[in-house]
Amino acid sequence: MHIDQPANVSFFDFIGGVQLLQRDDVRTAMPVILIGICLSGAVGNLLVLLIFIRDFRNGKGSEVKALLASLASTDLAILLLCVPVRAVTYYKQTWTFGTFVCSTTDWFQHSCVVAKTLILAATTRAKHTFIPSSAAAPPCSASWIHGALAFILIVSMMFPMPQMLYASLVQHGRDTICVSQVPVCASGFMSLFYKIYPTATFVVPVTFTLAYYTKTLHSAVNRAPRPQHQSKVTLVLLCVSGALGLLLLPEWGTFTWIRLGYNTPPVGLIIFAQVLLYACSFLSPVILMTMYDDVRQGLISICFIVTCRGSKQPPCNKCPKTEGNGAEIGANAVANAVSPEKEKTFPDLEHFWTGRRNTHVEEEQDPVPWEKEEKML
Repeated sequence: MHIDQPANVSFFDFIGGVQLLQRDDVRTAMPVILIGICLSGAVGNLLVLLIFIRDFRNGKGSEVKALLASLASTDLAILLLCVPVRAVTYYKQTWTFGTFVCSTTDWFQHSCVVAKTLILAATTRAKHTFIPSSAAAPPCSASWIHGALAFILIVSMMFPMPQMLYASLVQHGRDTICVSQVPVCASGFMSLFYKIYPTATFVVPVTFTLAYYTKTLHSAVNRAPRPQHQSKVTLVLLCVSGALGLLLLPEWGTFTWIRLGYNTPPVGLIIFAQVLLYACSFLSPVILMTMYDDVRQGLISICFIVTCRGSKQPPCNKCPKTEGNGAEIGANAVANAVSPEKEKTFPDLEHFWTGRRNTHVEEEQDPVPWEKEEKML
């Protein structure tokens, strides 16, 4: 993996994955691990997105759910667009995607990572209660979310811009590698930038988010209109923020370590940090589906709908209509109790009900004279 740094360059490092590795075990194991994380994480984030879309269509959406849906979309973009590039690069050990992908791959990945931390920081202002789906509902709740997401998108795309400006393809023997080269004239500015960049986009948002949810979790039960529900949501967001901060810490640590001019960290640490970065996008939907009640119930409903559509439903047996007096109803009940092969009533019962049906007895011919309220002489 060692490569000589040019004389007019103050910083020189691989981007888009570690290249020129000579170990065959890493070349085989890394693509398998990355593709496994990609597939499982993509399925989890797609399920989370489907559940949130279903909740909003049913009028059960909230500001937190809107931001978590954006977080799932960001994780999905990382898994589908960034992980396959790294998997192929680890397998080929050279760069095979051309100049455009080389210039944008690290910039796009950093944009998504920065967006994740800022989205979780924005959830501290979001409400946990449902957003009414009626037309009379105030639009202010949705407008600030749109503004916050637009601001997050712009900031997350602007901060990692040097990752795109200083990326280039370099010919190394018969191989082509994708590297980041910072010229000597820009070394002072970039040294200051690489101190501000991780602090503003990772350390401050993650620290603020964790501190806020740790403090809020103690008082959520007393202040919330739905204390039990809000405290559970707060715990879920605290776990998601903690997992993100813990799993992204090695990546940001090695990133800052290399770019501030210290000794190059071990290759194993760099590879391990990249795996944890993608594992974070896989772990977030797992936390939501296991701890968030609304997501778990939505997952159960989706599984139930898929299962019911795949199985044949038994036909519904409709009860026949019966019209007439109570004698006919009784005759039908007796007829239904008999075996379907015979489908007829007993002869004596049929004669009994036929004789009693629609009989008209006049008052003078009362067959039961002792029921009258007359005195017997």
